[in-house]
Amino acid sequence: MNMGFWTFNRGKILKSLIQQYKNNIRKIISNMTGSYNEDIEQEVYIKTWKNMNKYKEQGKFKSWISTITANLCRDYMKSSYFKNNQNSVTDEETLIKIKDENTNIEDEFIKKQRQIAVVKAVEKLKPKFREVIVMYEMMNMNYEQIAEKLNCPVGTVRSRLFNARKELSITLKDLI
Repeated sequence: MNMGFWTFNRGKILKSLIQQYKNNIRKIISNMTGSYNEDIEQEVYIKTWKNMNKYKEQGKFKSWISTITANLCRDYMKSSYFKNNQNSVTDEETLIKIKDENTNIEDEFIKKQRQIAVVKAVEKLKPKFREVIVMYEMMNMNYEQIAEKLNCPVGTVRSRLFNARKELSITLKDLI
């Protein structure tokens, strides 16, 4: 098989995968960084395209691409750019980014206020708690997968998840 054929098919496959997984990727990016970031999303697609030949069909593709997304988000959060601009998102910008298709304006407003509160509560978590709660709740990873990705014992994952939930329940007690 010539290389041009493989590149064409790999690109065609990637386009299909982007359509299938873009909402999941955007959700992970928003949850881990606190807002949608198109640059990270594009980097996910580039990295996926470059490494598609390394993907082994032992696990779910969704987990593989989710891991790429989470790793890129972690790299972004470690960057000086993120640290300098972390507090620049206003409540109004957050309201614009959180879309809800509910037709009742009052219910929509209440839901958006709750979503903002949850996002802010997750953002306030220690990074090690935030990444575990996002991996478990948003990326649907189990304890063993998280432990493997973070290179730590399963007990540590359980402890961090417990502590993250505990902090969130305290912070969000008025919503519960």
